[in-house]
Amino acid sequence: MHLPALLLFRPAARARCAIAAAAFASLAPLGALAADLSVSVADGPATEATLYIALYNDAAGYAESKAFASQTAPMRDGKAKLVFAGLAPGRYALRAFADENGNGKLDTNLLGMPTERYGFSNDAKGNRAPPTFEAATISVDADLQTVIHLH
Repeated sequence: MHLPALLLFRPAARARCAIAAAAFASLAPLGALAADLSVSVADGPATEATLYIALYNDAAGYAESKAFASQTAPMRDGKAKLVFAGLAPGRYALRAFADENGNGKLDTNLLGMPTERYGFSNDAKGNRAPPTFEAATISVDADLQTVIHLH
């Protein structure tokens, strides 16, 4: 590759070019920082059900049930597997439930207690409420596998 003659004689122009090239080269490793979070869910219903799982990347979204990402997967023999691919390094929390009757929501009784199986990352448990974001937080700094046991 031939550089324009102007760059060969102007040290300031060469320096700017070198800085720009270094900055561009530093962007290449950013894709390498992405991680995959593989989730296995166990202890679901023996009958077929649909797993709904939501991924949260901050406490505010978790508290307001505003997921960063979500997926569904079929449950077979009480188990399901899925992957959240290309995540930036950080702290995340998961909520999951098995929709056993196919209505697309987590059913509750008159007291608001779930009547379908549900679970959280870290197998976190709350006291008459969902666990906190902090209790359910997992750190994703590289590819990670985690298991959620439904209750």
